[in-house]
Amino acid sequence: MDLVFAPRQIELWPIEQLRPYAKNAKIHGEAQVAKIAASMAKFGWTVPCLVADDGELIAGHGRVLAAGALGLTEAPVIRLGHLDDAERRAYRIADNKLTELGDWDEAVLRDEIAGLLADDFDLDLLGFSDEDLDALLQDPDALDGDSAAEGENDIPEPPVTPVSVSGDLWQLGSHRLVCGDSTSADVVGRLLGSVKPLLMVTDPPYGVEYDPSWRNQAGAAKTKRTGKVLNDDRADWREAWSLFPGDVAYIWHGALHAATVADSLTAAGFAIRSQIIWAKDRLVLSRGDYHWQHEPCWYAVRAKGKGHWAGDRKQTTLWQIANKDQDAETVHGTQKPVDCMRRPILNNSNPGQAVYEPFMGSGTTLIAAETTGRICYGVELNPAYVDVAIERWQAFTGEEAVLAGSGETFAVLKSKRIAA
Repeated sequence: MDLVFAPRQIELWPIEQLRPYAKNAKIHGEAQVAKIAASMAKFGWTVPCLVADDGELIAGHGRVLAAGALGLTEAPVIRLGHLDDAERRAYRIADNKLTELGDWDEAVLRDEIAGLLADDFDLDLLGFSDEDLDALLQDPDALDGDSAAEGENDIPEPPVTPVSVSGDLWQLGSHRLVCGDSTSADVVGRLLGSVKPLLMVTDPPYGVEYDPSWRNQAGAAKTKRTGKVLNDDRADWREAWSLFPGDVAYIWHGALHAATVADSLTAAGFAIRSQIIWAKDRLVLSRGDYHWQHEPCWYAVRAKGKGHWAGDRKQTTLWQIANKDQDAETVHGTQKPVDCMRRPILNNSNPGQAVYEPFMGSGTTLIAAETTGRICYGVELNPAYVDVAIERWQAFTGEEAVLAGSGETFAVLKSKRIAA
């Protein structure tokens, strides 16, 4: 078969010399022309117009309209002088229709778009509507952000005699948890190694010698155990923030400490982007004039970093998540529902990526990472709560945690250390 190739020479014509085809069946609305113009402004005029010898457009009507919107006076063209009138009319239809016949490999497309998101690329330039982008970016294998998996919020009681000791580094499937101080460069370096998580999601202890036991006398359920949280006499954790190698941080905090937390993030090189409000479905009894029924969370990104946004564009700063705190048998002083940690993970990371948690507590971020296919790297100072996080994860997954180095399981080490 002999093919007629278009001339290799691209000519530059004055736009006023180009004539739209009067019976062009392809409609170009204002919104589409605006998208074409934005694409041309970003990438350049990459596809020449196809014209007849007399300047009548065969293909490129939308590009010419966009060029007018951009104030351009010239257009790259290729003359298709070998086509007769019938062939030109047929080609106009075929050129538009043939592009509509192809399908997308949505898994590959999702990965490509997610990669562009990670680079903070303007997705409006891709030509998709916001609704289409939201649908494409939904991870089909991830748990819905508002759906709780059975047992994910179940928390074991803290042991009287912990198995874990300071310095223990545990492997929980693909996750890692170290018993130590998250303000220590040695501890964090040992945990992360060469891994550089992009996202940090945490709920640090704040306040002065926080002891939630008074809540039992204030009318809350008396069935749960309470206890002090180690190092809960401070509200400025800039040392911990500075050891996080990534760009994005979600920091839950008590409302009275909001300014201190924001200042500490700023001092560590972050810029506050939003304050998320968790609206609880029940109040928390307090000794103040007002009972608290919300908790805030700072969403911060390094001043010269990227947000790595992967969520949809319909979300607000008000998160209405049910709190089952009063129903739990054991409660870490700052316990959150898994959804409080899962939403940030879904919004600012992709499956397989690492998430950093410098204050693991009872393991809520660990479970959130498990349910979304992310890898959690966590630090917890209190050996008892290292045990809680491990046993919680083991009960949820049915797998066994292993001590790095020795390869001993948590159960084996428990029998050895407790017996000793």
